[in-house]
Amino acid sequence: MLSQILSSEMLSQLWKVLVLFLIPVGGGIPAGVLLARSQGINWQVTMLLYLISDIILACLFEPLLLIFIRVGKKNARVAKIGAALKESVNKTTSIYGSKLGPLALVLISFGVDPMTGRSMAVAAGHGFVNGWVIAISGDMIYYSLIMISTLWLNSILGDGTWTTMIILALMMIIPALIRRFRKPKPTNIAKS
Repeated sequence: MLSQILSSEMLSQLWKVLVLFLIPVGGGIPAGVLLARSQGINWQVTMLLYLISDIILACLFEPLLLIFIRVGKKNARVAKIGAALKESVNKTTSIYGSKLGPLALVLISFGVDPMTGRSMAVAAGHGFVNGWVIAISGDMIYYSLIMISTLWLNSILGDGTWTTMIILALMMIIPALIRRFRKPKPTNIAKS
């Protein structure tokens, strides 16, 4: 039915954008946004494609997460890996506090990635649907920010390659700068 509404060429273009969004690192976002724009796909459809990519991710990641949890209960090595990952996530997310509500989990998904957001949602007791709604919400906010930035910068530069490279660099540099400036400064209080 969908193929009757859309031409095979349009379906091909939509598929290419979706595949770019499925790339597990952030580079797929600016490239997918620019490809969609060049193919005449409006931003609402592009956003829907990104949401679909998040839903596909949820369907692929959730079984892996559950298997990892189950194997970790029986295998000491996997349990050690799980404990190390949990400690790493706890250190990364400590700025959000120890009691993680939905807003904190959305912020984790926005600031880290939806898989970490979902993992933390599991730890906070959220089930499949609620946990993924929280994780995807944070990721969609992140996507919106990157999409707007990409389209704005591309309108200035007019070059998709440079736009993508600059956005990718900013996606790596800005979080590192934020982490650097958020680190608590050691206090040197002299004892008398």
